[in-house]
Amino acid sequence: MSAAILTIGTELTRGEIVDANAAWLAERLAELGHEVRQIVSVPDEVTSIQTNLQRLCGDSSLVFCSGGLGPTSDDITAAALAAMAGVPLETDSGTLACIERRLTEFGRSMTESQRKQALVPRGSFALVNPRGMAAGFELQWSGATVYSLPGVPDEFRSMFLESIVPRLPKAPDGAPLQLMLRCFGLGESQINDTLAGIEAEYDVELGYRVTGPEVLVKVLSRGTDSVAKADRAITVVRSRLAEIVYGEGFESLAATVGQLALQRGWTVGCAESCTGGLVSQLITAEPGASDWFAGAVVCYAERIKQQLLGVDPMVLSRAGAVSEPTARAMAEGGRQRLGVDLCLAITGVAGPSGGTPEKPVGTVHFAVASPQGTQHEVHRFHGSRERIQRWSAIAGLSLVRRTLAAAKRD
Repeated sequence: MSAAILTIGTELTRGEIVDANAAWLAERLAELGHEVRQIVSVPDEVTSIQTNLQRLCGDSSLVFCSGGLGPTSDDITAAALAAMAGVPLETDSGTLACIERRLTEFGRSMTESQRKQALVPRGSFALVNPRGMAAGFELQWSGATVYSLPGVPDEFRSMFLESIVPRLPKAPDGAPLQLMLRCFGLGESQINDTLAGIEAEYDVELGYRVTGPEVLVKVLSRGTDSVAKADRAITVVRSRLAEIVYGEGFESLAATVGQLALQRGWTVGCAESCTGGLVSQLITAEPGASDWFAGAVVCYAERIKQQLLGVDPMVLSRAGAVSEPTARAMAEGGRQRLGVDLCLAITGVAGPSGGTPEKPVGTVHFAVASPQGTQHEVHRFHGSRERIQRWSAIAGLSLVRRTLAAAKRD
């Protein structure tokens, strides 16, 4: 079914914030067989909201609105949609009770501004907000189904997944189907060349999106037998790209590492220098990380490498902090001191200063110590300090993933 997205907020049209909701939602709708044809942003103005919504409802079966459901005076979406539908606003008792309960937990009392968040157009279906107070709602109007959601990304995403997905109509037979693989290790152009010929042979469309150091490869199939065509094509894509594919859909690299660690029964730790704890942050952002991640040492100074990881001062003196011997010593010392099965070590020059002709900015050494021994890699990254740190963290997790995958096969 065709879909459209209307994001509402003057802060969007002024460029004060970046709209993350529309891109996130469009990808998930594509997975469900609902193709987004239009994405429009409008300010907090009744006329703009109504004019654009009327047009989108005429073009699409499903219309998703984001934003303008909060407690402040510029949150006017519910009122604008109610006026457009020719119905009054009514208080949804379930939402109001939820707001009261949460305010009580915070030791606060209800205000009129907060009560406003329970208002929905008469005849609409109120949607539960699992992460906040503002009610969302589903409204049938002009032959389209309109879903209105809060603009706060965490609330927007949880409401869509938990309250809207179960209510969405099933995509018709032959609807476009999109599958997505997540890759790290080759650039976008190299992946494109590796997959040459697949589109024509399997009657699919390939798409690519770069997200930092990762590349997302999308396989889109249309028409009859779309599921079978997509499955056949994705199998060939996986085969050609081999080990650079780390996951499918929206699963993060850290989550993939966690699954492999649990399957192998190993615990993981980190010894981070130039990444300053970024690997650990990516890991602990995943629910359930405590089941397999033990902890980390951020060992920026050489004395910390010696005192907490047991790195031999002679190794540091002879090879330097950014070197293969030091990375190996950090990983092996971290594995012993943290009491883990596998320890990742990262040490490098993140810049913008500190580089030498032998070790220019962007030189990063990686080591993984495990029961199967210690592996080492060195990479040269380019760009800003932030970019080098980000690429280093992902490269380190990628090395851990490959180590765990190889151990799982043994």
